[in-house]
Amino acid sequence: MAKAIRWLLPAIAALVCAGAAEAEETFYKGKQVRLIIGYGTGGGYDSYARLIAKHMAKHIPGSPTILPQNMPGAGSNVAANHLYNVAPKDGLTFGTFARALPLAAILDPASPQIKFKPDQFTWIGSSSSYKNDAYILLVRAELPIETVEDIRGLNGKRMVMAATNAGSTSYDVPVQLLDVLGLKFKIIHGYPDGAAMSLAIARKEADGRMIGLSALQATQREWLGPHGFMRPLMQFGRRDRHPLLKDIPTARDLAENREDLALIEMLEMPFFLARPYAAPPGVPKERAVILMKAFMATHKDKDYLADAKKQKIDVSPIDGDDIQDMLSRMTDISPTVIGRYKQIADKTNPVESISAAVE
Repeated sequence: MAKAIRWLLPAIAALVCAGAAEAEETFYKGKQVRLIIGYGTGGGYDSYARLIAKHMAKHIPGSPTILPQNMPGAGSNVAANHLYNVAPKDGLTFGTFARALPLAAILDPASPQIKFKPDQFTWIGSSSSYKNDAYILLVRAELPIETVEDIRGLNGKRMVMAATNAGSTSYDVPVQLLDVLGLKFKIIHGYPDGAAMSLAIARKEADGRMIGLSALQATQREWLGPHGFMRPLMQFGRRDRHPLLKDIPTARDLAENREDLALIEMLEMPFFLARPYAAPPGVPKERAVILMKAFMATHKDKDYLADAKKQKIDVSPIDGDDIQDMLSRMTDISPTVIGRYKQIADKTNPVESISAAVE
C-alpha cells in the first residue's frame, strides 16, 4: 500500500501542476495586460517597452493582449508610485520606470516624491544588463568643446545640459559630475522625456545631454558619426570602454582618486538594471512566475531578436531574482560614499527648471 502511494505521489503532483497551469491560462485568456511606461513616446524606455509589448503576449499562457500605456511625470516617479500604490495586484499590470529610482529610494527613503520600497515590487526583469551599452555625454558638434577638459576649462561659462528630474540618471549623474569631475554644467531640468530633451538640443535650447548608446541608435542614429550632429565626450555605466567608443574615456578613466572612483561606481549601479520591469507588490506568486518566464522567453524569441537588431536595441536580459540581488548590493553601499553623494546633492548648483529657463 505504501509503495502504491509513493508511486502515485508524482502523478498527483503532475496533475496539480497541470491544473494550476490550466487555471492561469484560463485567467489570462481574453484579458488585457497593461504595460505602463514611465516616460512619453519616442524615447529609449518607450522603444524598449513597445517592443516587449509586441512580442511578449504569445509567451503568456492564454495569449492575452498587452497594451502599452505611457504615464510620464516626475522623472517616471508617477509611474513607479502608481504601480506600487494604485495598480491592481492581479498580474494584469506591470511597467517600466527610471533605472535610477531604486537607488534613489534607498539613498533617500524620506523623499516626498518616492512612495515605494524598491524591494517590495514584484520584479519581472530587465531587457538589458548594459553589457552592450554605454551612457554617453554628448555635446552639439558645432560647439568648440571637443574633450571633457574643454568643459572643465570653460572660463566664466557653463555647458547647458538638458535633463528630466531628480531621480533620473539624466539629472542625477550630471549633478554629481559637477563636483566629482569638476565639469562646468548648467542643468536645465523638467523635460518630460528623452524626446523632449533631444528636441531642446535640436532647437539649441541646450548644448548637450546624456543618453544611452542603444537608445541613441534606436531614435537618433544620425547624431553620431564623422559628420554627426553631436559629439561624444565621455561614457558612463562602463567598467571598460565600449567597442564602438574606444577613443572616448569612461568616467572611471577620468576619476582622480579612490574617493571619486567609489562615488562613480555607486552612481553606475543603476545602469546594470538598465531597462527594468516590475509589477505591483503582492502579485500572486504563480502569476509573477508566469510573467517572469514570459519576459525572459521573449528575449530569446527570433521575431523579437530580429526587431531588436533593426532598432539597434541591446539584448542582454536579467531576471527578477538578479534585480533583487542588485538591490541587496545597493543597501550595502559604504555610509561614507552615501554621505558624499548627499553632500553634493544638497549643494546649490547651477540647476534650473525648464519653466524658469523659458521665462
